[in-house]
Amino acid sequence: MKLNFSFPDDDDDDGSSDTSVLVVPYPELVPVVFFCLKQTTFPRSWCIRMFSLTRCVSTWFERVSMMVILLNCVTLGMYQPCENIDCSSDRCQILQAFDAFIYIFFAMEMVVKMIALGIFGRRCYLGDTWNRLDFFIVMAGMVEYSLDLQNINFTAIRTVRVLRPLKAINRVPSMRILVNLLLDTLPMLGNVLLLCFFVFFIFGIIGVQLWAGLLRNRCYPEENFTLGISLPRPYYMADEDDERPFICSLPVDNGIMSCSDVPARREGGKTCCLDKDDILVSVAGLCVNWNQYYTRCHTGYSNPHKGAINFDNIAFAWIVIFQVITLEGWVEIMYYVMDAHSFYNFIYFILLIIVSKTWLYSYLQQQSKCGHVRQ
Repeated sequence: MKLNFSFPDDDDDDGSSDTSVLVVPYPELVPVVFFCLKQTTFPRSWCIRMFSLTRCVSTWFERVSMMVILLNCVTLGMYQPCENIDCSSDRCQILQAFDAFIYIFFAMEMVVKMIALGIFGRRCYLGDTWNRLDFFIVMAGMVEYSLDLQNINFTAIRTVRVLRPLKAINRVPSMRILVNLLLDTLPMLGNVLLLCFFVFFIFGIIGVQLWAGLLRNRCYPEENFTLGISLPRPYYMADEDDERPFICSLPVDNGIMSCSDVPARREGGKTCCLDKDDILVSVAGLCVNWNQYYTRCHTGYSNPHKGAINFDNIAFAWIVIFQVITLEGWVEIMYYVMDAHSFYNFIYFILLIIVSKTWLYSYLQQQSKCGHVRQ
């Protein structure tokens, strides 16, 4: 194939031009890269032939690349960073050797493509999005190995290894088309994200206004309660770790649970029935029911599930809302709120699930269909 370049002839008075013919074997590629390597110059000619072979799925280089990517997936799955930190075992050293081989292969592939295509430009190596991803992966690996030589442990760089299997997308044309289609439809989902934000914001404000601090309610002893010894716990706990707390309702609220509903203390599988006055009485099989003295509902300091479930501010409210719309553990959260505030709080959670699971999901499907039709 040939590319024709015309140059004006200054000696021709009638304005005619003379045509010079420049032979370019691959017109879709830039003629010269690195200021000196033409398409017919070694090693670029060899790299171009290698690269042209990779355009065909049935070539050996393409198969080797896919095998290396699959091998990388296997080695990443077998890697156990906590088993042997100093990597002195044979298993860890073998995995490191495979990882080094995979990195060298990816680096050589990048160099071959850069020589064949050039580096900068629309038709060059960095002009393609997937090639830029490959370049980032190789550069991150270079930084990782450089830090290892300096005995510097920077684990954040190692997380880039998980991006290596994405190189398979560029090898399979149908997969690449599908991923590009999904990426092209993302801007069309802006309205859906905006609607989700309004739903989260409105329900979050309602939750903060109604239930801020209420999930901290616990049953405490009366302020004038005096005893020679202290109670087993500062407030009533249903279990040792307080993962399922007993949340009571303040006198100003109308929640389901009150401190009068605290069950009797049990020891050794038996219900305790003695009072504090009988503490000095030693009777076999009998114990003091300390739970009967947790009679004052008061706002404490801890929220359920290590403080993760609460409506104390809008940020925590959004976390709770997100958990509710996933339908994972939302019933337990609803019971907490009903115990602390009002029985009718279930309306809030039912509406939230209906809005998120029907309206938002249907709207998201319609937007996705419109995006596919446009594509």
